[in-house]
Amino acid sequence: MGAGCVERSIDVTSNPPGALVTANDQEIGRTPFSRQFTWYGTYEVQVRKDGYQTLKTETPVIAPWWQWIGFDLIAELLPVRLEDHHEISYKLKPFNDEHSDPEALVQRGQGLREKLDEVPSPATQPTPKAEKPKRKAGATTQPK
Repeated sequence: MGAGCVERSIDVTSNPPGALVTANDQEIGRTPFSRQFTWYGTYEVQVRKDGYQTLKTETPVIAPWWQWIGFDLIAELLPVRLEDHHEISYKLKPFNDEHSDPEALVQRGQGLREKLDEVPSPATQPTPKAEKPKRKAGATTQPK
């Protein structure tokens, strides 16, 4: 880049590393990574990694004052290269053992089923069938 340019870059990290980052429904890389960017604003971000809960968040990338409307023209005309560098980090939460161990999940489901069988409630009991009215012998119904 020559003089009079603004170089915009962003470093994205995560704990743990190796997470897939999607911004505004576009995959942008696996952490850690660095890249150039053009637009400031708030991005809808998803950070995913196997064994961890998906993080969905909004991430603002705010312009420095010298990139605000009015000042930005002056910044572009200056005979120096300006740099705007952002660092963003995301922390992922691991699934608890019940989510990651299928055997524990099955056991938990069986335990819940047993609890339902032990405690009768209207929601778990079959509904009684409505009895049909009994007819008297010889009675007929005719449409009116």
